[in-house]
Amino acid sequence: MSNSQYDVIVIGGGPAGLMTAYSASSQGARVCLVEKGEKLGRKLIISGGGRCNVTNAKEMDELIKQMPGNGRFLYSALAQFSNKDIMYFFEELGVQLKEEDRGRMFPVTDKAITVANALIDKIKEQGVTFRLNSPVAHVLYENNATKGILLKNGETLTAPSVVIAVGGCSVPQTGSTGDGYAWAKEAGHTVTELYPTEVPITASDRYIKDKSLQGLSLRDIEMTLFDPKGKRVSTQDGDMIFTHFGISGPAALRMGHYVSVSQKKHGKAPLKLEIDLLPDKTMEEIATDCWSLLEEHPKKAVKNVLRGYIPERLIPVILNLSGISEETTASHMQKKSLQEFAKLIKHFPLTITGTLSLEEAFITGGGVSVKEIDPRTMQSKLMDGLFFAGEVMDVHAHTGGYNITIAFSSGYVAGKHSAEHAMSLTGSIISG
Repeated sequence: MSNSQYDVIVIGGGPAGLMTAYSASSQGARVCLVEKGEKLGRKLIISGGGRCNVTNAKEMDELIKQMPGNGRFLYSALAQFSNKDIMYFFEELGVQLKEEDRGRMFPVTDKAITVANALIDKIKEQGVTFRLNSPVAHVLYENNATKGILLKNGETLTAPSVVIAVGGCSVPQTGSTGDGYAWAKEAGHTVTELYPTEVPITASDRYIKDKSLQGLSLRDIEMTLFDPKGKRVSTQDGDMIFTHFGISGPAALRMGHYVSVSQKKHGKAPLKLEIDLLPDKTMEEIATDCWSLLEEHPKKAVKNVLRGYIPERLIPVILNLSGISEETTASHMQKKSLQEFAKLIKHFPLTITGTLSLEEAFITGGGVSVKEIDPRTMQSKLMDGLFFAGEVMDVHAHTGGYNITIAFSSGYVAGKHSAEHAMSLTGSIISG
């Protein structure tokens, strides 16, 4: 059994862990990055659909607004390493970025591997030691301070600073299997209830179960969720897709957070969701548009006349919900029925039963309580020398480059301050 000594040990080779290792080694610290898998950056490489949405260009207040999971806790971290700093950092590494809709920033190459390789190469250049295929059994604590880690192979690595950056429980194929929660609890930390967020939504309506809408994509819609008492919970806009179990796509994933939170509060009671297919038009304008089309083609079936006004596969579903036969001709259409049709275009109903599982979510809600972490340093308030970064904490955001911003920002801060903590104890950085 060997014993290796470092200033900072970083557990986890995802976005937060990689940025932590960069930041700590930039301070001159001797850093060991420990990853249980065989390669670094697995979550980074699959992020953004394989393109890696490295951050979002929005202003600070808007960034925080897009972080419903304790976003305010991150003000201090973002003040030290902001989304603008993230952009500058990668461009300095030679990764050119481009801005897409809603402020999302991507590498010009459209390849996440470009981002991952640039960061990993920089860390290697700074002399970080990598330990791959090295699952951690325990973080070692003694006299209310961290002492290092014990690997599952029996080897001990020592350091006065240990950073837990292992992610949550979501996307377990990347290695995020909830390991960090046990180590945090052993240090006395509270782990808040875990739940799926940024997650596809399940629904029980007939037109979901019979798969008649499966694969249909909708652009620029608005969806509104209501609690069991009929109170509006949230409205999200953007794109979505119908699936064999419900809905997915950017707007639905964001809404998944509110479905999870509502069901935590109200139990598993079904929730009502309404989709506004044409948010830029009023119900009256839609009815007028449709009536004009019908008057132009009085002998045609309504379903054929309205083709092109809304997606074709939705027409029979909305006609059925309106009580209108698909074969009704335009000349036989009653204005009252058309009003109902227009209303359903603005309020297309879904009965929400829940979300996919935590493992199938993109992000884990809940985690190590932020009340027990210093927001300026990411250091534990309960255990000297223990730091946290990224999704293992009870912080999360909507899709759109916000979660990776949390990972990079908190990782940078944890790395900087964990190195400073080690230096303050040793008086100088351990050499070689």
